[in-house]
This record gives sequence, structure tokens and C-alpha cells, in this order.
Amino acid sequence: MSGRVLLLGGTGEARRLAEALVAGGVDVVSSLAGRVAQPVLPPGEVRIGGFGGAEGLAAWLRANPVRGVVDATHPFAATMTRNAASATAATGTPLVRLHRPGWTALPGDDWRWVDSLEEAATAVGRFAHVFVTTGRLGLYAFAGLPMEVVLRTVEPPEPPLPARTTVVLGRGPFTVGSELALMREHAVDVVVTKDSGGGMTAAKLTAARELGIPVVLVRRPPLPVGVPVVESVEAARAWVLNR
Repeated sequence: MSGRVLLLGGTGEARRLAEALVAGGVDVVSSLAGRVAQPVLPPGEVRIGGFGGAEGLAAWLRANPVRGVVDATHPFAATMTRNAASATAATGTPLVRLHRPGWTALPGDDWRWVDSLEEAATAVGRFAHVFVTTGRLGLYAFAGLPMEVVLRTVEPPEPPLPARTTVVLGRGPFTVGSELALMREHAVDVVVTKDSGGGMTAAKLTAARELGIPVVLVRRPPLPVGVPVVESVEAARAWVLNR
């Protein structure tokens, strides 16, 4: 078997893991979905684009044997995570899921949990100025909102969008100061986000707490049963080195 590792990435954790492994002499192939036009590339070999579902990934693994697969995709990349579990099981390839912890509410937080973007759109129906930070995909769920909506995405979103939309382009990390300024400028009275976890975009939660603004949080999708999970780059690196 090859000494290479397939790293399913695109997240900050995936880049840091690639940096640590490459610096230690590990041969890493990072796979990015290709949904961002100018992604921040990790060191080592990089492939961009999908595999063609679980069967396509299994075929790639048979043609390119690796010592293990690290699924370090976004906590909401449920399809890729399911495909990775299926493909590695079919090929007998070791798999670990690098799954950063979700956010934890602090005193003063007004968090309102929902299970989907559609439920989030319903939950903000009585507010006047909504700040949506759920990413570019899935914005169709908010297209029918009649109030003022601020959308923040890394790249320009595609329609359908709410009729009264302001698009703010930005890539984290964000500061509490910049989030406070944005929310005040647009008179935001509710924030919508996914429970992505991590520090890159957590400043909006602090800003909402300081302003007394509620946050509608979309719960994470469940992980496949039986897949080992680690919560840190260090633990994922140790898993790779122990293969």
C-alpha cells in the first residue's frame, strides 16, 4: 500500500493538517470540491473536483491506494462524508473524520435551534432585518423572505434570492468589532447561521450577544455510524502517523 494519505478538505483544519503532515514528510493528496473559484490551496498535491459519488471515490481509491483517508470537510458536507464512509468501507481503506466541535452557548446568548435552512427561514418570519451567514449554497430556502436580508458569502450568490437583499462578500476570520459594525449599519435584529464551530466565524456570535440579538442556529447533520471521529488537527495527525 502507498504511504500517501487522501485528505478530503477545503476547511482551515484540513489546510493545517496538510501543512503538518507535509512538513513531517508525509505524502498528502488534498481533494477540494471546487465550489470556490479561488480556494486557499494547501501544500502537497491538490486535486479539485468531485469523485462521482461513493462509487467514483471507491474507484479512485482502488486505482490510487492510500494508507488512509482523512475526511476534514465542512461539518455540513454530509454527502461527501457519507460517500467517504461508503467508499472506504468498500475498499477496506482506513478512515477518520476530523470533526471540529460545535459552538457552545454562553450566558447572554439567545440561541434558537432548528434542523434545516427551511426551518431557519420560518423562524425569522417576524423579524425586520435578517443577517444570513449560512454560505452560498442553500440560499433558495430564504428566497421568499420579504424583509431586509443581508447575505454574507465568500463569492457572489446565485438567484433566487430575497427581494430586498444586500450582499456582503467576505472570507473569515472576522473580528468582533467588524461584526458589530456590520450589524449596526444594517440594523440587524436576528442572525442566521449553521453550527459550523471553530473560530473563523465565531465573532458574529459574540457580537450578537453584545447587541442582545437572537441567533437561529441550524443543527449539524448526523455522522455515519461506525466512523472514528477526532476533534483536532493534532489528533488527526497522530491517527495518520499511526497507520
